[in-house]
Amino acid sequence: MRDRSQPPGIGAVIGWTALSVIAPGAAHLRAGWRRTGLALLSLYAAVLLALLWVGLTSDLGGLAGRLLASSWLTGVTVISLALGVAWFALVVHSFTVLNPGTLPAAGQAAAGTVAGVLAVAVLLPFGFVGQYAAVSQTAIEGVFTAPAATMPAEREQDPWAGRGRVNILLLGGDADDHRPGVRTDSINVASVDVRTGNTVLLSLPRNLENVRFVPGSPMARRFPNGFRLPVGPGGGREDLLFAVWEYADAHPEIFGGRKGQGARVLIDTVGYTLGLKIDWYALVNMWGFARLIDALGGVTITVPHDVVFGKYNEGVVKAGRRRLGGADAMWFARSRTYSDDFSRMGRQRCVLGAILQQADPATVLARFNQVALATRELIRTDIPRPMLEHLVPLALKVKGAKVTSVQFVPPLINTGYPDWTKIRAVTAKAVRASAATPRPSATPAATPAATLAATPTVTPSVSAPAEAVAKPTAKPTAKPADPTAPKGITDGCG
Repeated sequence: MRDRSQPPGIGAVIGWTALSVIAPGAAHLRAGWRRTGLALLSLYAAVLLALLWVGLTSDLGGLAGRLLASSWLTGVTVISLALGVAWFALVVHSFTVLNPGTLPAAGQAAAGTVAGVLAVAVLLPFGFVGQYAAVSQTAIEGVFTAPAATMPAEREQDPWAGRGRVNILLLGGDADDHRPGVRTDSINVASVDVRTGNTVLLSLPRNLENVRFVPGSPMARRFPNGFRLPVGPGGGREDLLFAVWEYADAHPEIFGGRKGQGARVLIDTVGYTLGLKIDWYALVNMWGFARLIDALGGVTITVPHDVVFGKYNEGVVKAGRRRLGGADAMWFARSRTYSDDFSRMGRQRCVLGAILQQADPATVLARFNQVALATRELIRTDIPRPMLEHLVPLALKVKGAKVTSVQFVPPLINTGYPDWTKIRAVTAKAVRASAATPRPSATPAATPAATLAATPTVTPSVSAPAEAVAKPTAKPTAKPADPTAPKGITDGCG
């Protein structure tokens, strides 16, 4: 039953209305609507306790993955907008039950203005959440266009089908309106431990010659002794690793008339070269990548020396530690002027490492619309949409895990006459090192020998030299770097 006690003054009306924003039902209790006020406060407390329980007991990475499912995004959009409208109505009703009509005209105007501002203010966050969900769904559907296959029951329980690692081919496409086809300017494989998130990035040079194809495949029958074509009139080579996708797409007769085999051929070829099973690929448009960097507000990179770019030296990225926009970051990563492919691979690794380190959640949320739009224009992939639920928590693990890299460049390999056996052996060693977990030392202060023995790059299949286990001398000598050992993704990037 409503209490008809003395109505509050202007300060009380504004104060109790404001309190109802964070404690729904408070204004109703003050106005004498006890049952309504207690019901609203009880419901609010129950919702807060439920959210706290979910936050403390749930796998937040898995929850983030599920939230990107199409049905969840639709639900989030609808529920957030409905809650926003409901909270807006609640603030307005809280104001009206306080009987502001008893206030003087000036007081009514002031209290009504404040109440209106509060009502709109509580609506905005829910509107942003709904809008973010809708934008996310549009962006995801624009990227993950592969037909959704029905996953077997056992794969639904274990999306990785019992495997300890997932391998994703990351390609940078050198796309241009005046160049037909797909040429893969940057070729990397991210091999990720699904349990820890530890990742090794394996980089193959675009100019790898005499590429071998999977035995028995149509391309292997066409090129039994490796990928070799006559040199063009201008002296350009179109039989290097970067041209495999384009060549396969341009010659459907090799595959019995089936078109669009370029992606599959490159996946199989890179997997065969490294001795890995490649699960999926993601092709990144390099200039779309520049738009993503701009959407993030730029990226801070140490430029070791002036990098000239353009066929006719049109510009230069100055040396020093600088925050680069998308265009300058891409020129830094891609310039061939006074440079070679191996230097470019190193600069590309530095840009990728900087983005991984600097794309923090706060920055992404603050620039969410720009990032989502850039991502939609950036990526082409064959990852099935349902797998996104599992890849998101895996990506969160990678963010805080150990990320190393191996670049197959001279002197490690000769790109003109590659040692395929060595490439596979180095790959296997790097993967084992990425999967290894260092043992904790027996004492708080580990000795140099104990520290060296715990280093994950020493694998059971490779015998450590005697110097690695000998007692340290009074003046330890520097050990030469192992060219086959994986390095941190930002090593050498200043």
